[in-house]
Amino acid sequence: MLYITGKHALNIPCSLQTCGDWHQPALKWENIDLRNSDDSIFGDYGIEHDKYIPYHQESFSIANHIRALLDLLEVGNFAIAQGMNNDYICNDEYDNEIFESVLRLKYTEHWNTIDRFMGKEYFSKWLNYKKGNQVG
Repeated sequence: MLYITGKHALNIPCSLQTCGDWHQPALKWENIDLRNSDDSIFGDYGIEHDKYIPYHQESFSIANHIRALLDLLEVGNFAIAQGMNNDYICNDEYDNEIFESVLRLKYTEHWNTIDRFMGKEYFSKWLNYKKGNQVG
């Protein structure tokens, strides 16, 4: 399934109780980050349907804020994902869901960088989660 993700998805309200981003007017909406869910380890997880984006008449499937960030981690785009915890998610309620999902990336080429990134974003919460799940 084709869907919008990345920084564009972070700028569209989703069904989660997350803050997302607030730079919507500054984005180039004619150049959206469109991906196929079949090409991701996450499949259709976290994709919402029939959403509208600025400057487009038709509706789209769009990653919720968690999925958009997971997609950024999966492709190694840490610059945009920076601030994940405090700037985009802003809700501890989703920590375990995020941690479980991130752990699915353990065998990817970016794992060491993802692990360091998560440590910087979530500090001891990430370390305790890994310890409790026997992740090295």
